[in-house]
Amino acid sequence: MNRNSREILYHYTDFQALDGILRQKQLRVNNILNMNDAAEMRHFMRGLCMAVIHRLEDDGPRDKIPAVRQLFHEELKKDFSYSAYAACFSFHRDDAAQWERYGNRGRGVCIAFQSRFLEKMSTGALSLQQVFYQDDMDGHELVRVFCRFIQGGAVLSDNDPDIKEALRDAWICSVAFKHPSFWSEHEMRLVVFPFEKEDFDVQPCYHITTERIKKYYPLDLESMCCRVGIGLEDLITEIIIGPESTQSPAILQDYLRDNGLDALAERVYLSSCPLRRPPV
Repeated sequence: MNRNSREILYHYTDFQALDGILRQKQLRVNNILNMNDAAEMRHFMRGLCMAVIHRLEDDGPRDKIPAVRQLFHEELKKDFSYSAYAACFSFHRDDAAQWERYGNRGRGVCIAFQSRFLEKMSTGALSLQQVFYQDDMDGHELVRVFCRFIQGGAVLSDNDPDIKEALRDAWICSVAFKHPSFWSEHEMRLVVFPFEKEDFDVQPCYHITTERIKKYYPLDLESMCCRVGIGLEDLITEIIIGPESTQSPAILQDYLRDNGLDALAERVYLSSCPLRRPPV
């Protein structure tokens, strides 16, 4: 087993989600705006705005800078309309930070996926994206695009079809950028853009808790696997039980066998991470 290979992506989650993936054969993608980075998507948009302003400060026209600030200020109010939904993976196997943040504080599971199959499944509105951790967007192609419009005399309004399309492209790019303080996650994301209706016909679902209602989209793993000619046991290479979990490996293996996943039952492991939760 190659534990450090980028051929494998690790999804840290809880046992309810594991059941959804294995028995119901569904992979949920959740709203990125509700994830642990409070600046999700907005981080890139703000960085893009500043990069355009820096370019105008150097090359002009400087008198358009207030209009640029106003354009992006108004656009940031639309973040929910452009929300992306994602399932998150890490290149790190059995990692303490991942267990703590995403694996139910070490009491959940880590599911290993073959990245090459996820890549093949990523078609239409679905894409597998590596996350970049940076503040400086000066080198991004969209900076040049916006500056070309501005220097060409375009009216900075989302009523202009070219500006509107560029802003839409910016929102799509935004899911691949996070604040540098999250760099240790080494994250990949399976992302969908529900606002791209022509390429995405999955109906939303809602998870109701005692505290709030969450919106998500269930991806049909069974049909996705069939489309690339594999089974679920080809896609998933192992299951790791969290370091703080009380789950019996034998019962998990029985669960897998009873759900027709005999081969996967032989690939259940206990975490070797010495994670210990601090005392309450």
